[in-house]
Amino acid sequence: MEELDKNASPTSGLPLAFHGTVIHSRSLDELEVLENCIVIVGTDGKIQALQGNIEMDQINSIVSENGYVPDVFPVKYLKRGEFLCPGFVDTHNHAPQWAQRGVGRGISLLDWLNKVTFAHEAKFQDPEYAKRMYASCVTGFLQQGITTASYYGSHHGQATRILADVCFEKGQRALVGKCNMNRNAPDWYRDPSVSDSLHETRELIHHVQKLDPEYHLVKPILTPRFAISCEPELLDGIGAIAREHPNLPIQTHFNEAKQEIEFTRQLFPEFDTEADLYQRYGLLNGRSILAHCIFLQEGEMRRIQELGCGVAHCPIANTTMQDFMVAPVREYLRRGIKVGLGTDSGGGYSSSILDAMKQAFIVSNAQQMLTQGRDPALSLYEGFFLATMGGAQVCGLDDRVGNFAVGKEFDALEVHTTDLDQPGVISPVEDEDTIQVIFEKFLMTGDDRNIFKVYVSGRSVKV
Repeated sequence: MEELDKNASPTSGLPLAFHGTVIHSRSLDELEVLENCIVIVGTDGKIQALQGNIEMDQINSIVSENGYVPDVFPVKYLKRGEFLCPGFVDTHNHAPQWAQRGVGRGISLLDWLNKVTFAHEAKFQDPEYAKRMYASCVTGFLQQGITTASYYGSHHGQATRILADVCFEKGQRALVGKCNMNRNAPDWYRDPSVSDSLHETRELIHHVQKLDPEYHLVKPILTPRFAISCEPELLDGIGAIAREHPNLPIQTHFNEAKQEIEFTRQLFPEFDTEADLYQRYGLLNGRSILAHCIFLQEGEMRRIQELGCGVAHCPIANTTMQDFMVAPVREYLRRGIKVGLGTDSGGGYSSSILDAMKQAFIVSNAQQMLTQGRDPALSLYEGFFLATMGGAQVCGLDDRVGNFAVGKEFDALEVHTTDLDQPGVISPVEDEDTIQVIFEKFLMTGDDRNIFKVYVSGRSVKV
């Protein structure tokens, strides 16, 4: 990655225009379906115009109104069964676990880390391995329509800088964090000291500032793996960095499993809850992405609501470890807490947000039953919101991406449900199907073969 042109704009290109069906979320309970819609994207990758109910003979005048010459301005016409929707946002992703997905089912979280994960992540000490595996990882997520990902790297500084380079080069929007961990891991897979861990974190921040000075695509994220893996001095140091860089997000695992919660209490007996702990070290605020959030006490729930923290809901990993664990997502939404979806790849066996969305529906059905109807199951449209706009809110990017509001960057999927280049297994589209039915068929039975093109800030990024 050393030869990467750090001064080149990853988003420079020609303007784009589409005419056809556009689907996006205006809010948690408002899905907007625009038919005969024209979308114009400027050379800066931002949405310049979005207008529904535009007939073919009106297109040239709209193109002219937006400063382009109609005769030479390319417009892509989407036919029935094709539509645009916002790119998916993965709020919790372990990039170095790309090659271990699906391994280690049915064992506890801490056993899974010690018996499977740490040995695999240790491979990223080799920079050539990191380059090869991260190139495969980022390409694979883009192929599945994940335009934004919040990545945990390994504990290796060099490998995490490589991950940032790969995301920038391939055009994925990403939060990239070096895992801070200096205890409760094997000697061969932990930071050698507090000072080394903090130094490598600062090196990552400096590297990304040079790579992408305005954080247009790639941004560092402070990443204490969890309190179990960090001595108090290390948490103090990360909190100090958070105060020095008040624009940087923070991510950690939070109330993930009963075994993890009990071990944390043993290590930090002076704190009643994980919320108390992380707030004491300056790591709980409106920039915090808290993964899992399954067993929160009432006081913790109020705290994250008041502080504006975001929840990365990882329903696949939560239900395929040793226990079937149900996060109270409806209660979070009822309280106005930000919630997005995470693949938790490879704690989650699937790297697909579509799969995470479907599992979120299953988990919400279980929660509805457990609460005797007090927590209604997620609707289809709510699940789609969590996969797009909700995830953008959690990552602090909702002013830039998440839906197609004019002025936002064009992070989008061009979805085809018919006439596929590579035959898929989506439920067949029939003559009587409305666009709402076609959309549901894609969400529930489609896959990456239906994602024809992927755009990040107007740039086509799917290989």
